[in-house]
Amino acid sequence: MTDVLAHRNNSSNTNVTDSVKQSAVLLHTDIPELELYASGKVRDIYKVDSDHLLFIASDRISAFDYVLASGIPEKGRVLTQISLFWFDFLKNIVDNHLVTADVNKFPAELKAHEAQLHGRSMLVQHAQMIQVECVVRGYLSGSGWKEYKKDGAVCGIELPKGLQESDKLPEPIFTPATKAQTGHDENISFDRMVQVTGGDLSEKLREVSIKIYKAAADYALTKGIIIADTKFEFGMTPKGLVLADEVLTPDSSRFWPVDKYKPGMTQESFDKQYVRDYLEDIKWNKQPPAPGLPEEVQAKTSEKYVEAYRRLTGHDLP
Repeated sequence: MTDVLAHRNNSSNTNVTDSVKQSAVLLHTDIPELELYASGKVRDIYKVDSDHLLFIASDRISAFDYVLASGIPEKGRVLTQISLFWFDFLKNIVDNHLVTADVNKFPAELKAHEAQLHGRSMLVQHAQMIQVECVVRGYLSGSGWKEYKKDGAVCGIELPKGLQESDKLPEPIFTPATKAQTGHDENISFDRMVQVTGGDLSEKLREVSIKIYKAAADYALTKGIIIADTKFEFGMTPKGLVLADEVLTPDSSRFWPVDKYKPGMTQESFDKQYVRDYLEDIKWNKQPPAPGLPEEVQAKTSEKYVEAYRRLTGHDLP
């Protein structure tokens, strides 16, 4: 793979074009010392040894099931740093697969690749992943809203009549989904999940997922962010059930600004909605090849991701 790491310059010009150029944009990773274990829409995962994996979050961005030709500055760092924040925040509720995100503690052969790894990588325990997405919804949006309009229910869970798009639900609901390697994940009922993962584990995953969603959503509200819904991934290691992959990021969740929340409509969000809107405006046919993005769209989207990190943590992005 080709490393397309664009180096920062020292220009003091702060216009949109220069702000994109000044940020390091990583579209592909290249760690020849390690075996590439898996490559997704955003993350490249390398096998370190039989017990450990290296997760690297690139700056790739996907929309309508296709990875676009342009990346989003700082996106991979934001996803990694937000996940690290939540891993620490939630550690008393559920264990996680993180070993370290300190590149100085990575295996020595990775030292030469620090530019690719710094701020966007995690050394993790290799877990046997559970093949169900654990989705929790606190608000009615996305595919949940579509199901509700049709059936008055989401994943078989009946909801009160007369709800509007983006309404807060009486209580968060657990709405599992099957994992899809390509295309959209498919919402399933809890009974179907039990067939896939077993009754006891399904009950445990539902309980833990709702508990960590409530803790995170309550905290985020104090920072001016509504977590409308989110999806968790879990795995099994020798120490038991662990929270894995990314956690409560703008890619795995809907983050809405509290001060702009208006039920009855689609909400402004801290994610790639700006990109989706642009692609709709140019009337892309949603077929390959996927287009690139203007520098202004890249920069505006980057600002949304960075603002989410800043609001949640109270710190500037490292």
